Amino acid sequence: MPTIAPLDLDAHCVAAAWLNDIPHFALADGVIHRLDHGHKRVEAHDGLLAAAPDGTRLVTGGEDGKVVAVLPDGSVELLAEVGRKWVTSVAAGPQGAVAFASGRIAYVRFADGRLREFQHPRSVEGLAFAPKGMRLAVARYNGATLHFPATEGKPAELEWAGAHMGITFSPDGRFLVTTMQENALHGWKLADGKHMRMAGYPVKVKSFSWSAKGRWLATSGAPAAIVWPFQAKDGPMGKTPLELGTRGDAMVTHVCCHPIEEIVAIGYADGMVLAARFADQKEVLLRRPGKGAVTAMSWDGEGRRLAFGCETGECGVVDISA
Repeated sequence: MPTIAPLDLDAHCVAAAWLNDIPHFALADGVIHRLDHGHKRVEAHDGLLAAAPDGTRLVTGGEDGKVVAVLPDGSVELLAEVGRKWVTSVAAGPQGAVAFASGRIAYVRFADGRLREFQHPRSVEGLAFAPKGMRLAVARYNGATLHFPATEGKPAELEWAGAHMGITFSPDGRFLVTTMQENALHGWKLADGKHMRMAGYPVKVKSFSWSAKGRWLATSGAPAAIVWPFQAKDGPMGKTPLELGTRGDAMVTHVCCHPIEEIVAIGYADGMVLAARFADQKEVLLRRPGKGAVTAMSWDGEGRRLAFGCETGECGVVDISA
């Protein structure tokens, strides 16, 4: 598979995204690189910590206390500032809303510029908007909190002992899943609060991705992509996950599901990238090992090109239609 315009940059790649069919790479030094008729760059932060695309812009947060939106033409819009505090998590929501976190506070900025603050007893670790409606989930110590930013109602608390780090809703909104400081996932069936525990990982889960129709949740944290089935009413409980792209010599560090088909791109600690199909577990090599672990991947809207970035600053696009 040919790699288009490979870049060898100077910092850890935090996120890859497609805006107006243009691949963007957000690096930890605060620079956003894009391949738009050549290699172009824009400085968004003095140190970048988090990034989240919403299709038309890339929302980022940094060590400089700023939250900005990077647009496809390279312009940067300042959305919010929190002084000298670090912005450690961001999420893009419905109707132009943006969530971000600093310390114990989660913020929601609405499209009209209004800002709401939500205090928590411990640090906010992860943020996610529900697929429908204005509902924000916060990962925190000992569980998750569901806020309804457009109303004054009380938040819903979901408890489970331990440190919860990342968080995601299922595409149909039925389930909420967190990654944990221990080597496990935890989930809740939102209709009745039933718990779902997904354990057995040899290392921490740092990457997850839902399949196009939300039937599967792919995760890192093992020498294979661990893919949990969510078709049943109780999700993966009592079910055995798929193990795709199993290798004996490298851990999976990043996963990214195809936007149309039930296929997952699997990135490894040595820079290799595979694509694996859920139905028959068939694998295709997309990239041979490189200089460092894969830390970011993103498919374009048609699923023909895959943007990738590594901890060493290697970035590029694999064209699977070539």
